[in-house]
Amino acid sequence: MSWVAACRVMADDSPSTFQAGQTALIVKIPEVERAVRGWRERLDPSARAGVPAHVTVLFPFLDESRMDVSVHSAIADTLHSHRAFDLRFERCGRLPEVLYLVPEPDTRLRQLTQAIADRWPETPPYGGRFSEVIPHLTVAQRQEPAVLDEVEADLLGDLPLTAHVSSVELIVHDGTKWQERASFALRE
Repeated sequence: MSWVAACRVMADDSPSTFQAGQTALIVKIPEVERAVRGWRERLDPSARAGVPAHVTVLFPFLDESRMDVSVHSAIADTLHSHRAFDLRFERCGRLPEVLYLVPEPDTRLRQLTQAIADRWPETPPYGGRFSEVIPHLTVAQRQEPAVLDEVEADLLGDLPLTAHVSSVELIVHDGTKWQERASFALRE
């Protein structure tokens, strides 16, 4: 299937799989937007729902109804104990029907996820569906291998890319789009 055919299939795929009030903690990676934006807008429902290029720290997180000053303060305290860091994206990775950029090293990302999950054990990463959390920057989802091959070949021309991570963002789904609600600084 060509990417044009895939785009038609994805056009029928609504980002309505997200629910109003859902929240997530993400690390935005604006340094890769130019390379991935076009593919993500066509082949990643989260992009069409307003989520920028990112690596997920924790999703789903607490429902928006639970977000108050004390929760924001606890998130800030938890994250501020972690130092800012740099990432490099040199290659693509695959999960079934998914193509992603591999952040390296991923240790600091795993530590952020673990710190938040430890503080809020009722919110395991990805709802506890996976035994191992693999930090990744999704470019395409629910695609045939041939489509993923085409996307990967295109992306390889833009790699390597580097990024500086100095904050974690809280995003909330409003029923239509994801909106940034808060940003929590890491120590510089």
